[in-house]
Amino acid sequence: MIKEFKEFISKGNVMDMAVGIIIGSAFTAIVNSLVDSILMPIIGAICGGFSVDQMSWKIGEATIGYGAFIQAIIDFLLIAWVLFMIIKALNKAKAAVVKEEEPAPEEPEETPADIALLTEIRDLLKK
Repeated sequence: MIKEFKEFISKGNVMDMAVGIIIGSAFTAIVNSLVDSILMPIIGAICGGFSVDQMSWKIGEATIGYGAFIQAIIDFLLIAWVLFMIIKALNKAKAAVVKEEEPAPEEPEETPADIALLTEIRDLLKK
């Protein structure tokens, strides 16, 4: 069982997945920081310091904080938008690199003189 586990762990797919998860976590931290530290304060300043997060209903002794839910939706939309813009920029850069690396299409080889002559004779006979 230990041998099988070692084989499973050493397979490329598992290692690739682990690297992807680690990089994804780090990238999530970057995007969350961008949204929380830069975009949300700008939005708060535009709205006059109003914080959606603090919105709530008071029913008797209970407080229903629906603002936190709305804030989570806003955060999700901003994070999705930032990711979309980053991925769009990466895809554009990747396409430019691929386009540069593609070899120019080869010029068609010139038809040998005897074949060109036979083709011309054939075309004349058709007329």
